[in-house]
Amino acid sequence: MRKAQANGVGTHIEHPSFETVWAILKEVAESQKETDRIIKEVGRKQEETARQMKETDRRLDQKLGKFGDRFGEMIEYMVLPGLVKKFRELGFVFTKANPRTVIDDEENNILTEIDITLKNGDKVMIVEFKSKPTTKDIKEHTKRMEKVKTHANLHNDNRTFLGAVAGMVFNKIEKEFALKSGFYVVEPSGEEFVITEPKGIYSPREW
Repeated sequence: MRKAQANGVGTHIEHPSFETVWAILKEVAESQKETDRIIKEVGRKQEETARQMKETDRRLDQKLGKFGDRFGEMIEYMVLPGLVKKFRELGFVFTKANPRTVIDDEENNILTEIDITLKNGDKVMIVEFKSKPTTKDIKEHTKRMEKVKTHANLHNDNRTFLGAVAGMVFNKIEKEFALKSGFYVVEPSGEEFVITEPKGIYSPREW
């Protein structure tokens, strides 16, 4: 603030007092503390939300894990009959459907288990069921498909082999990874289930 002197000789600049400056600094400091407190509180709430989500996933995994022993029965009696029909809507006419088969070829060191095998004259669909598929499960299914194809070649089976991954709970990332890997995705929808075909930027992989 500028204040003219009465004698008109010049002007005099009044500087803020120490008390005024100190009060302003204290106010800024308090504001910064409040900002830091808000940031920490937001971070704490985010951590709590993340913890709750992990706990929810853990409980869900535990509940789904209880179905493990009877999952094969659920596949055979609840899913299998409708699976052939659903694939027929996509243009596949499978005449045989076999649950829970094992390839145990000691001579060629090929061992793998298959949840569902759908067959017709020239195509075979290998379906892997998991309560909650992971990217590891999907990678394992790719290895399974390679074993199945190798075994088929050794026995002069020239049919085309395709793969599908089914789950009771399918997260977005895992579903995208399965489609990217060339697998059909089978998942619940209401009181039944739907099959998503890898198409567009992805395409069904054939073995």
